[in-house]
Amino acid sequence: MGGYAEFVWPSYAIAIGLIVALAIASWRSYLGARRALARLEAESPRRRRGS
Repeated sequence: MGGYAEFVWPSYAIAIGLIVALAIASWRSYLGARRALARLEAESPRRRRGS
């Protein structure tokens, strides 16, 4: 790597770490939204289609 390995590998590690952190944050947000939707659906009265 022409003497730049000490900069390149940490950059890769940081990039991979950020991607993993974003994936975890997205997954947690998705689960929270599913829980909120389930709660809202449980609280609201059911409507028939066409009403």
